[in-house]
Amino acid sequence: MVNLSCYRFVSAFFIIFLLGGCSWGVFTDTKVHTQQSPREYAPERVPYLNYFSDIQPLIGRRCTVCHGCYDAPCQLKLESFHGLLRGSSKELVYDGSRLLGTKPTRLFEDAQTTAEWRDRSFFPVLNEFENTDEANLGNSVMAQLLELKREHPLPEEPLLSADFDLDLARKQFCPRSDEMEAYKKKHPFWGMPYALPGLDRAEHRLMMRWLKSGAPSGAPAPLSAKVLTQVAQWEAFFNGDDLKSQLIARYLYEHLFLASLNFSVAPKTYFRLVRSRTPPSQPIDRISTTRPFDDPGVERVYYRLWYDPSIPVSKTHMSYRLDEKRWTNWQKWFLQEQYSVTKLPSYDPSVATNPFATFAELPVNSRYRFMLDEAQFAIMNFIKGPVCRGNVALNVIQDHFWVFFLAPDRDMARYEEKLFQQAENYLHLPAEKGNTFMPLSNWLRYSDQQRKYLSAKAEVITQYAKTQAPLNLDMIWNGDGVNPNATLTVFRHNDSASVHQGLIGEPPKTAWVIGYPLLERIHYLLVAGFDVYGNVSHQLLTRLYMDFLRMEGEMNFIALLPQQARKEAIASWYQNAESDQKKYLDFYLDQLQVDSQLSFKTKDLKGELLAQLTQLVGRMAKSPQQIDFSQHAVLQPLRKLRGPAVQILPEATLIRVPGQGLYSLLRNNQFTNLSSIFGEEARRCPEEDEITLVRGVVGAYPNSFMQVESRKLDEFVKQLAAVKSEEDFVRLRDRYGVRRTDSHFWSFSDKVHAEYQRLYPAEAALLDYNRLENR
Repeated sequence: MVNLSCYRFVSAFFIIFLLGGCSWGVFTDTKVHTQQSPREYAPERVPYLNYFSDIQPLIGRRCTVCHGCYDAPCQLKLESFHGLLRGSSKELVYDGSRLLGTKPTRLFEDAQTTAEWRDRSFFPVLNEFENTDEANLGNSVMAQLLELKREHPLPEEPLLSADFDLDLARKQFCPRSDEMEAYKKKHPFWGMPYALPGLDRAEHRLMMRWLKSGAPSGAPAPLSAKVLTQVAQWEAFFNGDDLKSQLIARYLYEHLFLASLNFSVAPKTYFRLVRSRTPPSQPIDRISTTRPFDDPGVERVYYRLWYDPSIPVSKTHMSYRLDEKRWTNWQKWFLQEQYSVTKLPSYDPSVATNPFATFAELPVNSRYRFMLDEAQFAIMNFIKGPVCRGNVALNVIQDHFWVFFLAPDRDMARYEEKLFQQAENYLHLPAEKGNTFMPLSNWLRYSDQQRKYLSAKAEVITQYAKTQAPLNLDMIWNGDGVNPNATLTVFRHNDSASVHQGLIGEPPKTAWVIGYPLLERIHYLLVAGFDVYGNVSHQLLTRLYMDFLRMEGEMNFIALLPQQARKEAIASWYQNAESDQKKYLDFYLDQLQVDSQLSFKTKDLKGELLAQLTQLVGRMAKSPQQIDFSQHAVLQPLRKLRGPAVQILPEATLIRVPGQGLYSLLRNNQFTNLSSIFGEEARRCPEEDEITLVRGVVGAYPNSFMQVESRKLDEFVKQLAAVKSEEDFVRLRDRYGVRRTDSHFWSFSDKVHAEYQRLYPAEAALLDYNRLENR
């Protein structure tokens, strides 16, 4: 068992929580505000100020950079006009003390009209009284907050005072229009954008003119005939009538429901795959459930492409192209394979939460090929998906590691099908229990099931290695020589993370090797099965189960080392871990009675293994973001920088070098082990912290901005390497930093986004500024 004392603490915590002192959420004002009917969305043609062409780009650049995703302050999501109409809420989405699960408040899903959102305690930020110039400004929270910033700009100081609370867990102040006077008196400098410079004169005039005229939406540009043709073709594919087609569509939906689907004819027009009560050619009647595998409540589900009017934000944006190649591959993997589907699976949680039971009649190799084809997307789902603010999933992974994949193999697939049959009762996931009140007892059950699964897995792999193929590099996928998803690099930035194709940075401390069963379970644990609105027990149990999956990926890598060296290698990754966890780690390796067939020449076995894997995948290991330091001698001192300078750096710094582009400077924290959800700081090894300098943008939440002229790069590198104290770092920031308070902050931000879009058009989206430091 893993770190049992931690879970005894959790059990005691729950008893205390149940007996008293529990917080049921943020206190909300229950006063009734008499007003006109809530304003509903109705596209209108006006001769002035179209929201979509004139206002949305400005709101995106100045407002959505803080107000997006589930962690938007006051749940004011400004990616779309619908979010503006919905308004704000005093309720929190991220509430780590929530004893009971709460109703989801997903925009476009959990309510369809503004009136329905008012019934869910959302209140307006636009005027909903009479439509006059005075009322449109006086009753608009948005207008008043913009004007407050105009009247009280940020003080002309490099650092903000303690009056500005920038903690992510800070108390949120979400004033209604009738609370604005008290808010302005108490917090005169808290106009919007919060803790950032105000809009310039022209931007402010444009916004106030639009708000004064009643914030008209105007009409969006219609979808082109070419796009509508693509929609019709793909909806026909997703809605075949035979059982095989219906099961395939369900599988694809449960893996693509978060994707920003697009076509080559309009790469910046995005769609979501949704469930509907109505077939193609009819208006979508969306089926909204907490999880994608929940019972839809209808006899026949249709899968439709819903146009998403939102501005893409980097922390959730996952572009997925539907094109001819995709069509051909899916036909080959799913429709041309010879197999039969005898019945459609149930939506009962005992079945639906277990993909190995739900999709047992789909070929294992086809499922794995589908996920491997876009492996970056598959892993990115748990980083950019419903977790969004990722402590639940992310303090379970290292700050920097590489990922490799087992090769799709028909012979191995037959052994995996045998494994699923043997271990079906051991593959249940926490989503089956929903919002449980017994995290410890459930964790003990899952721990026992995981041990039994690992035992069965070791037996199957041992049998396969002895009769079919040895443990060697032939087991590793090389991307078929053309697919850059063959290798991935994951960076964790405290409570957020990013995943990138290729092997980036110096060889990391740990690495994972992922096969189909592990990849599928990660998805159904942290993506399809995770409920951000669930109670603390559900979120805790999810985090604890992810421990098992991380260790399994690590042990798959360790299994390629000589048998006698495996335990020593894994022990170096779990220094000072509790004896129960060490026994758990040793358990699988003891069961795996087969040795690696790789040859090693030095004592650095892990380093040699990483080198052999890198050589195997060849050019698929290369990343355009990796810097060739032999060609950039001026940056060479940063390559293996250690010591105080690294420890003082923020997690993620975005550096703009005019004429050269963007760079990301990342601090990779080191830990003795990742064995517990608690006490992370006690397990830190700051003296071993490393940095990685890469091209482009890494991470959706920059902590720091800097701008360095190319002729001054040498001076910048020397000054950075010489940092010994916070005072030294402040001097570095004084010279090169672009702080929150910088009068040129927004022009710098616009240049960053423009270069991001130019360099990486498929992935580029709005960055999030909620984690920018005040240093």
